[in-house]
Amino acid sequence: MRHIISVLLENEAGALSRVAGLFSARGYNIESLTVALTNEASLSRMTIVTRGSDKVVDQIVKQLNKLIDVVKLVDLTEGSHIERELMVVKVAAVGTQRDEIKRLVDIFRGRILDVTETTFIVELTGTSEKLDALISALELTNIIEVVRSGPTGIARGLSSLTV
Repeated sequence: MRHIISVLLENEAGALSRVAGLFSARGYNIESLTVALTNEASLSRMTIVTRGSDKVVDQIVKQLNKLIDVVKLVDLTEGSHIERELMVVKVAAVGTQRDEIKRLVDIFRGRILDVTETTFIVELTGTSEKLDALISALELTNIIEVVRSGPTGIARGLSSLTV
């Protein structure tokens, strides 16, 4: 099962390395990892996407909680949450393909960020499934490059990951 673990940790040199080392030392895989500062300069928020049984993820959470840099963490998949992912894709766009690509981007509520004589760069934000669907729809065109952020998420309602 896929799990999204959100971690609040001290913004210290080596903190990311210690978290990644914990995963690799135990043979766990990180599918996606995003890290950024929070509104407090001393804290960063890390979002980790991993797959495993509830037992394996419970073990991961326990090990993460033992790390000195970790202030607080939550498995977002245990409750109601909102998740989003950002994708930027460069596609060949020549001739009649240009109009078709524009229509697809509009249908998916994306944005064309850059236009050249031969390419479009498209931005799309949404669930991983929505991004996958655009990739599938663009398969008929020539996809040159895809960059994805990986999912990030936040709990709904009054639940929050704060100190």
